[in-house]
Amino acid sequence: MASFRKTAMTHTFDEPARVKSKNPLAALEIDSRLLGMIGAFAVICVVFQVWTGINAMTLRGDFAWNPAAWLFDGRFLTPRNVFNLTIQTVSVALMATGMVFVIVTRHIDLSVGSLLATCSAVMAVTQTVVVPEWMGLGLEHPAIAPISIAAGMLTGLLIGAFHGWLIGYLTIPAFIVTLGGLFVWRNVAWHLTGGQTVGPLDANFQHFGGINGTLGVSMSWVFGLLALAAAFYGLFSARRARVAHEFPVKPVWAEFAIAGMIAVAILGFVAVLNAYEIPVRRLQRIFEDRGEVMPEGFTTGYGLPISVFVLIVVAIVMNVVARRTRLGRYIFATGGNPEAAELAGIRTRLLTVKVFAIMGLLCAISAVVASARQTFHSNDIGTLDELRVIAAAVIGGTALSGGIGTIVGAILGALIMQSLQSGMAMVGVDAPYQNIVVGIVLVFAVYVDIVYRKRTGG
Repeated sequence: MASFRKTAMTHTFDEPARVKSKNPLAALEIDSRLLGMIGAFAVICVVFQVWTGINAMTLRGDFAWNPAAWLFDGRFLTPRNVFNLTIQTVSVALMATGMVFVIVTRHIDLSVGSLLATCSAVMAVTQTVVVPEWMGLGLEHPAIAPISIAAGMLTGLLIGAFHGWLIGYLTIPAFIVTLGGLFVWRNVAWHLTGGQTVGPLDANFQHFGGINGTLGVSMSWVFGLLALAAAFYGLFSARRARVAHEFPVKPVWAEFAIAGMIAVAILGFVAVLNAYEIPVRRLQRIFEDRGEVMPEGFTTGYGLPISVFVLIVVAIVMNVVARRTRLGRYIFATGGNPEAAELAGIRTRLLTVKVFAIMGLLCAISAVVASARQTFHSNDIGTLDELRVIAAAVIGGTALSGGIGTIVGAILGALIMQSLQSGMAMVGVDAPYQNIVVGIVLVFAVYVDIVYRKRTGG
């Protein structure tokens, strides 16, 4: 016994314990479900890249049994399509991060698409009526964008908190409250605009839409390098903390492997976006607006869209809230066992108000992105987004039974859904069939999640 104690003490204090596994994947400690989602996304990309390549060769009349040529001729993984795919994903992905908190606490929100429409209508009216006419600042005043965004975010926050109050304090089921909100807020948006399309929106506001606002090539590389440095620092800090608390750590080779994968993902993503060049005519207009003449042969890329930058910032904030704050711990504790959480002193009613207020705020941010991308507010903006957002969260691994979910998973779920829809549109699949496929994928994803949790005991 004395010998055993001596050996254990020496191992604990002289050097940190290391994860011992003959399986390299186990040594990397990567969540198998997350890895599966990344694999599914990669399969979708390859399938549509090959499919579009076959279609391109067929249209040219030079089809041949050559898989390498199919990949080379495909259009799905071109810089242009990757750029468009990212800006199309942002709106749903933003709301999906908030839906994780809602579903984790065993609720649901069916009103997010309609709430987005109301926030968009408030911002459109603020830009075209309130600021230029009521405040007398004119149509091109630089304060239009920030004032309208603030008005939209305040609207989303208050409506979300109101939903949370009805659910938490009046104990009306979230399904009923948000189903009512689906009808109410869609028609409030219609009333605010008189049923008319409002636009064009403010030029500075349009920068948040994607193609009308990017960081540019140089700033995109700066952002990529800063993100890479932050990721490396996070890995180093996590390892140092585990060593300090005498927890097992991954082998050094595993740490370097993960760092390498992160570097390839970040810098590769930035490189692809920078490779999408701005059309010559658009460049000429940009130089003309500056009163300059475009140099002969000048070309440059779009870079990282501002809307994607907003999504990255929101994802980081939401991830920190979920994993590093008391609010996040309370959310997951309440979702895991509401009765025990209340007995432990967690104010679950107030927590419900906070969760739905966050959801409302994210709907407003999503409204900024969605309306800015369209460059106008329309009555059908956000239609069926509630179903897409819920599907993204569920496909991303958020359990409808509550207590389990990740922010990264929800964003990946949104990306997978958008990739399916965009890929099918590129190969000529009609919209009704696209929705059939998305519905099948949603049901299959839930089934896989049930099987996975049974096998892992989660």
